[in-house]
Amino acid sequence: MVNAPRDAFVSSPGAGVAGEIGIPGDKSISHRAALIGAIAKGTTEIEGFLESADCRATLTALEALGVAVERSGAGRLRIQGVGLHGLRAPGAPLDLGNSGTAMRLLAGILAGQGVSAVLVGDASLMQRPMARVATPLARMGAGIRTRDGRPPVEIAAGTRLRGVDHTLEVASAQVKSALLLAGLHAEGTTRVREPGRSRDHTERMFPAFGVHITLQDGAVAVTGPAEPAATRVDVPGDFSSAAFFIVAGLIAGRGPLMMRGVGTNPTRTALIDILRAMGGDIRLHPLPDAGPEPRADIEVRPSRLRGTVVPEALVPAAIDELPVLFAAAAAAEGETVVTGAGELRVKESDRLAAMAEGLATLGISCERLPEGLRVRGGAIAGGTIDSRDDHRIAMAFAILGARARTPVTIRHVQNVATSFPGFAETARAAGIDLREGE
Repeated sequence: MVNAPRDAFVSSPGAGVAGEIGIPGDKSISHRAALIGAIAKGTTEIEGFLESADCRATLTALEALGVAVERSGAGRLRIQGVGLHGLRAPGAPLDLGNSGTAMRLLAGILAGQGVSAVLVGDASLMQRPMARVATPLARMGAGIRTRDGRPPVEIAAGTRLRGVDHTLEVASAQVKSALLLAGLHAEGTTRVREPGRSRDHTERMFPAFGVHITLQDGAVAVTGPAEPAATRVDVPGDFSSAAFFIVAGLIAGRGPLMMRGVGTNPTRTALIDILRAMGGDIRLHPLPDAGPEPRADIEVRPSRLRGTVVPEALVPAAIDELPVLFAAAAAAEGETVVTGAGELRVKESDRLAAMAEGLATLGISCERLPEGLRVRGGAIAGGTIDSRDDHRIAMAFAILGARARTPVTIRHVQNVATSFPGFAETARAAGIDLREGE
């Protein structure tokens, strides 16, 4: 057993991954259920809500805006909706921690509320781009400004929104959702077009809350004003969290690994297509009566992976899973090439740089491309990795450590709690030898 230094993981080669594990609730769906429930008429019940730092930041912000949140057990919430125009001005800036989703979606909601608010976050979030959401909201009539395109995001009271047609330069579920949420408050139709397909959780959730949307010619539209009606939301397991163990089961397995009740929304599961193209044995067992979000039990078996060239069309739907895909590429035979992934540079860290640096530390040949990476699989050495305070970088290297020759130490892992509380316990339950610092 290797002891882990403070704020670090040590991942060591072990007996192998197999068995059955649970996956926590989907972060994207949890955010949206709470936010839409807050401006709905009536009480929204949420089951399977992700109790992560990011999602707790959303709840804390909603409470500061006058929304009553009742917690009735692990992952169980009742949101007392205040209606379309019922939020009150907060008495202080709303601290959204590390959550870009919360900041962008809440900006969309607050743009039409008629209250003043300031949105801030931690050091990482304060460096992330917000002009991409502020600019189209301003076109709708919102009084919104940023500081050189970054937080704080300041929203002024007393503005009235009008629907617009907007074409995104880069496919982004967060920006699309922010505009649709603002569209609930706007006069007329708000229509959003994207150059590629991004997550469609908002489009699926609106009808569940009684909000009519139109899908046509690659665009989604909502006509406002439109007040959501409270409902019940059952949150599936988060595919982005399951992705780490899908890869673990493929590259470090000793038998089948089963993950129960995971969301399999087709705008989220491009990683499965990529890994299957690499030779991965991944089996989906769909579950009936899943509601607007499909879900399945995911079974993974040890596989001999081969490198591949990832089609750029699949990249937007796998953007959060690319760090662990690069880990899979390190364990594959041959070369894997990912392009069209420039969005990774403006996540919680520059994920392209972080993965390239970490893979090189572990002896893997890795070439940085303008908007991607070229990874040649090989023998994985041990070493010490700086996660750059990025939860997905930390978890990707924790998984890769299970395949390494000697232990891999990953530093600065506290932010894993932003998306996957209990990750280390789940990893050990799957058969990974993972130790945490105190």
